[in-house]
Amino acid sequence: MMSRTVKKSTWKNTVFLQDLEDIKTLKTSNGPNIQVWGSSQLIQLLLENGLVDELHLRVFPVILGEGKKLFKDGTIATAFTLTESKVTSKGVIIAYYQRAGGVRTGTIGVE
Repeated sequence: MMSRTVKKSTWKNTVFLQDLEDIKTLKTSNGPNIQVWGSSQLIQLLLENGLVDELHLRVFPVILGEGKKLFKDGTIATAFTLTESKVTSKGVIIAYYQRAGGVRTGTIGVE
């Protein structure tokens, strides 16, 4: 767990990560996947350090005019392959991507 405000937890088997090196150690260990829910700053840190293997994106058909960027300056260019997608009855696009290595430029492949 990473938190700027919470310093201890009553949850069983909870370990607090302190920095990027702790994340790298956890990523290379045997265990379940690392998941991030609702922390745009942590996502940015992982993207900037090439530590994202999979993306689950939800694209909502709403323009708010401002907000946080998903991909900021400093993000390492990385290719992802679409592994699954669906569109809900409300027009939300749900897309799952796996890391595919370096970026290859070319066409967008519209058929």
